[in-house]
Amino acid sequence: MNTDGTSAERHAPRLRVGPLLRWVDETRATVWVETDRPGRVRVLDAETATWSVHGHHFAIVTVEGLEPGTEAAYDVRLDDAVVWPLPDDPHPAPVIRTLGGTGEKSLSISFGSCRALAPYDERGFHGHGADALVALAEGVLHGRTPRPDLLVLLGDQVYADEPDAQMVERLQQRPGVDPEVQAEINSFDEYTWLYEKTWSHPSLRWLLSTVPSAMILDDHDLRDDWNTSAAWREHMSAQPWWKERVVGAFGSYWVYQHLGNLSPDELEASPVLREICAAATEDERDRVLDEMAWRSDQQPDAHRWSHVRQLGRTRLVMIDSRCSRSLRPGARGMVDDNEWQWLEQHLTGDVDHLLVGTSLPWLLTPSVHELEGWNEATAGGAWGTAFGKLAERIRWAVDLEHWAAFRKSFDSLTEALAEVASGRRGAPPASVLVLSGDVHLSYASRAHIAAASDDAAPVWQLVMSPFRNPLSRSIRAANRVLMTPPARAAVTWLARRAGVPAARIRWGLDHGPWFDNGVSTLTVRGRDVRLRTDLAELTAGRQQVLRTVLDESLVDARR
Repeated sequence: MNTDGTSAERHAPRLRVGPLLRWVDETRATVWVETDRPGRVRVLDAETATWSVHGHHFAIVTVEGLEPGTEAAYDVRLDDAVVWPLPDDPHPAPVIRTLGGTGEKSLSISFGSCRALAPYDERGFHGHGADALVALAEGVLHGRTPRPDLLVLLGDQVYADEPDAQMVERLQQRPGVDPEVQAEINSFDEYTWLYEKTWSHPSLRWLLSTVPSAMILDDHDLRDDWNTSAAWREHMSAQPWWKERVVGAFGSYWVYQHLGNLSPDELEASPVLREICAAATEDERDRVLDEMAWRSDQQPDAHRWSHVRQLGRTRLVMIDSRCSRSLRPGARGMVDDNEWQWLEQHLTGDVDHLLVGTSLPWLLTPSVHELEGWNEATAGGAWGTAFGKLAERIRWAVDLEHWAAFRKSFDSLTEALAEVASGRRGAPPASVLVLSGDVHLSYASRAHIAAASDDAAPVWQLVMSPFRNPLSRSIRAANRVLMTPPARAAVTWLARRAGVPAARIRWGLDHGPWFDNGVSTLTVRGRDVRLRTDLAELTAGRQQVLRTVLDESLVDARR
């Protein structure tokens, strides 16, 4: 009998998922794995026991005592057997590269969102295009692209409601499933299939093993339009399959994504992880995880998914803009009061660069911003009860649920960013950058905020989406129409007629839009920061490569 109370299988041990290098600072790192059996996992000089939930075995290993500014190759051992890298793996050994060290060094952060499963064949490339994350990985492997120091994955890491055809075929073999979700992921076990397949491409697997990552959830981690409104929640909560979906989604997100967002100190302090590791049986561990998952949905302030990561003189604040919403009529908020108080502690200066990660853009294209404000007002009764019901249906149909549709939260975040940029929350940074995804088009918008001082740091909204899930031609065309001056004038008129005040901020699309799959990268050197945007393309030889369409400094020369 092994450490987590189950019998070892007879075949040679292996990793099912990972390794994922998740959290790295100057002297410590965490490495996450899913194994096919229980045992003790070893990385360099660090070792820990696996723990199991719902028949799956996991470990997150904290490696300590590393030297700042160095690189160490590692392997993964399970009960002294090397399970990674594989003997015939053509990729280099994974490495841990720590922060710090002597001399001025640059910091490179690649980001984006929305990566759906699709095969790497003619049909998959035709429907979904080249995979930007795979292109990034292979560009790094072949020396075409610099290796980033961090991957920021801004939501829709998995598509529970839109799995690929092979996964659907497997799902449809399940007996007794509600027809509405026959082709969707529901249980924890099914989510494990989805994560394993999503992260299985050999080049991507290598990239995730050697570049740290920070992740945050978005709607497709659970279901499209998740927490759009109180009416949406009321409708979904009444479905007979909803509880199993919620428990599977939150439980798997905690295991596969959230644990790696935590520092070693936060892992040690995690009450859920402590309780799971202390449980004597797997039934007890299942109960702990499932209760946490259900409580997270029913009581959004019971568990925090937002997190912060300090990268030298750069701070990254990742905002949960899905689970922590307040949806009460008259008190709608992208985050509730409890979450906002936490954010206030971290939306401060005294850094060279403040990065704010939120899966949903703070600044949309201006026309869509006004459209969402109009929709929120009319769904709330600005044009009467009957039109309010129609506005609610429109909200669901076209996904009008970004920061602009939570106007109180939009104004609060705008004010907070202006205060940071102006030096009213500590020494002003050289830049304030909001990183987002979700909308399946990419752009960079500089914000001109009335509340900011004349010498305030530049504030930018940087959107990169998708990694691999492009919009249809018809929806692209609709987006382009909404960007025209007549369309903007029309929706602005509608918003004012519904009582929506003009925002105390001006912006446009300084760069973009781009509708193709891609990935963006920030390169920080001291108080300078550059943005590079790369789009994914397929060569005649079926190689997935990146093509740079933007490379520009985001900081005023005078700063």
